[in-house]
Amino acid sequence: GGSVKAEKMPEGEKMRQCKQEEEQQQKEEEREGLIEFYSSYQELFQFFCSNTTIHGAIRLVCSKKNKMKTAFWSVLFFLTFGLMYWQFGILYREYFSYPVNLNLNLNSDRLTFPAVTLCTLNPYRYSAIREELDKLDQITHQTLLDLYDYNMSLPRSDWSTLSTQKRSSRSLLHHVQRHPLRRQKRDNLVSLPENSPSVDKNDWKIGFVLCSQDNKDCFHQAYSSGVDAVREWYSFHYINILAQVPDAKALDESDFENFIYSCRFNEATCDKANYTHFHHPLYGNCYTFNDNNSSLWTSSLPGINNGLSLVVRTEQNDFIPLLSTVTGARVMVHDQNEPAFMDDGGFNVRPGIETSISMKKEMTVRLGGSYSDCTEDGSDVPVQNLYSSRYTEQVCIRSCFQLNMVERCGCAYYFYPLPEGAEYCDYTKHIYWGYCYYKLLAEFKADVLGCFHKCRKPCKMTEYQLSAGYSRWPSAVSEDWVFYVLSQQNKYNITSKRNGIAKVNIFFEEWNYKTNGESPAFTVVTLLSQLGNQWSLWFGSSVLSVMELAELILDFIAITFILAFRWFRSQQKLSQPGPSPNSHDNNAFQDEAPALGAPQRFTVEAVVTTLPSYNSLEPRGPSRDGHVGHK
Repeated sequence: GGSVKAEKMPEGEKMRQCKQEEEQQQKEEEREGLIEFYSSYQELFQFFCSNTTIHGAIRLVCSKKNKMKTAFWSVLFFLTFGLMYWQFGILYREYFSYPVNLNLNLNSDRLTFPAVTLCTLNPYRYSAIREELDKLDQITHQTLLDLYDYNMSLPRSDWSTLSTQKRSSRSLLHHVQRHPLRRQKRDNLVSLPENSPSVDKNDWKIGFVLCSQDNKDCFHQAYSSGVDAVREWYSFHYINILAQVPDAKALDESDFENFIYSCRFNEATCDKANYTHFHHPLYGNCYTFNDNNSSLWTSSLPGINNGLSLVVRTEQNDFIPLLSTVTGARVMVHDQNEPAFMDDGGFNVRPGIETSISMKKEMTVRLGGSYSDCTEDGSDVPVQNLYSSRYTEQVCIRSCFQLNMVERCGCAYYFYPLPEGAEYCDYTKHIYWGYCYYKLLAEFKADVLGCFHKCRKPCKMTEYQLSAGYSRWPSAVSEDWVFYVLSQQNKYNITSKRNGIAKVNIFFEEWNYKTNGESPAFTVVTLLSQLGNQWSLWFGSSVLSVMELAELILDFIAITFILAFRWFRSQQKLSQPGPSPNSHDNNAFQDEAPALGAPQRFTVEAVVTTLPSYNSLEPRGPSRDGHVGHK
């Protein structure tokens, strides 16, 4: 009888019952699921504010019945969030600015003695160009006579040489006359006739003019000092003469014994194995002690007696007085495997004076990469190194100028190394190179060429801080015997005792040397520590609180996608056309069938009555019979 009633249950009621059971089952599955999803944003934020460890979030839920408190805590909560992330932005900006800490270390150890370069300050008259220089002196003599009425005395041998060499004289005179030294007005730099009576000497400059090939543009090289003008003009023609000799820089006409009277290091005598020689166009013969070509010296003790001591000749004889106007010697202290740029780091030694130079070594180690714009070895600098030495900033700058000189002017400047495939400038081959050079030099000084930006500082650099002391040497009571012994030893008769010699002492002041290093001031650990401090200050929470916030963001994104998907499906169903009347029952069954789960199929099986088997015709138990009889 119960089975019969179940079969007669209306179909709609059975479907509703099945749906209720399915919804209840889905709710149980949601409560027991591995991933928790919320039905709305309100439920999500309510759960977060009720269970998070972030301070103040619970107030957004507890005070929801009081709208004023809810508004107050909401504003305070988001304002605190804004302030915290403003501080985060400051920390990130500081971190990505890559600040450094300067570390100062004092080290004490035996020190390797630096290289020392000493120059005579007397440009040498090479025998290969002696005749050309004598002619240039004669032309300069006539120029000084025209400009200043000064009759410069020249040795008689020079005059006789000039009278016998006509072919070379015509060539040199032709080029010198193209660039004469003249008076020029201060305002408009217009050349004036020589010995003009209307010229005020206080209203003109001395200079020379270099013009381009088409004579449309000229460069006026003018000087307020006549001495500077004569030296620059003479130097310009002197360089052209040197450049005409194929291997002028390779000529070795040094006279070490006639310049270095005495050389001692650590109380031991120096020999030729301890120095190398080169010639500088302006500073004459130069000698570098303790370079890489010999075993390096090491100072056993600091002090004047444990360094380099030199007695040098400073008297000029048969050199170039129009090019060098000073007497003495020029000395420079530099590191091994670095060229001696006498213009930059050198200083002059006075005749008749003992110059004692004490040194302090200082090393600088910079952080590369993002922390500073330094280079390890110059391989990442877009400038070819023309020097046979390691990279330095000055090496790069001079190489940059020389490469631009070759590119723009078609020849190389004589003072700098020669690039491969190029030749030095001289006006017998490159007539207008002087105009190009001075124009390029003006652009170089204004950094139009970009050399000062391209050339970066090396990450490791060694410098020597120098301090000098001076005293008269030899003294008045000892100069007689000192000069006599030196003249006997070197077989040279010193005509001017007071300006004839000088003494130089170079030594370490102390064993301690300073190392300036850099270390990152803001590491990842420091950044995380600062971020944690800010988070604790504003919210009093920990790293797990950050994970809770990350979980909230992920849940928010997931709910957004779920709601968007449901909305898309609902819009898709609404856009489908309605079913036909004949297929109403079948469509209804097909629409409802997917929604029926396992409980619906169980109900159908329960109401279907099958034929009893043979065993089922046997008498049933008392409980079953009693039940039937009651019905």
